[in-house]
Amino acid sequence: MEIWINPACSKCRSALTLLDAEGAHYTVRRYLEDVPTEDEIRAVLGRLGLEPWDITRTQEPAAKELGLKTWARDDASRDRWISALAQHPKLIQRPIITADDGTAVVGRTEDAVRDALGRG
Repeated sequence: MEIWINPACSKCRSALTLLDAEGAHYTVRRYLEDVPTEDEIRAVLGRLGLEPWDITRTQEPAAKELGLKTWARDDASRDRWISALAQHPKLIQRPIITADDGTAVVGRTEDAVRDALGRG
C-alpha cells in the first residue's frame, strides 16, 4: 500500500493517523517532492477508475492560472489534464491510497481510508 500525501494537508495527516492506528503497512510518497510522471498518473487513474479532472483541485491558484475550469472534459483532452497534473502536482487531490489488490481510493474521508484498508 502506498499513500500520496502533502504533509501540510489535514486530510493526509488524518489518513496516516488512521493507517497507523490500524497497524497498516504502507509507504509514504510526498508527491510534491517526488512528483509522479504522466504514466504514473495514468496508472493511478486506472486504479481509481476516475478521469484526471475527477482528481484535480480546481480551486488551487495554478488551476485558476491555467483556466482549468474552461477545459473540456473528454477523451481528446485527457492527456492535457494529465500533463497539467504532472507539471503542477499541487493540483492532484490528496491523499491517494493505492491498495495491494491493484485498486486505489482518494482517502479524504475515514470511510475511504477504511475501504483501502479492507482491500489489503
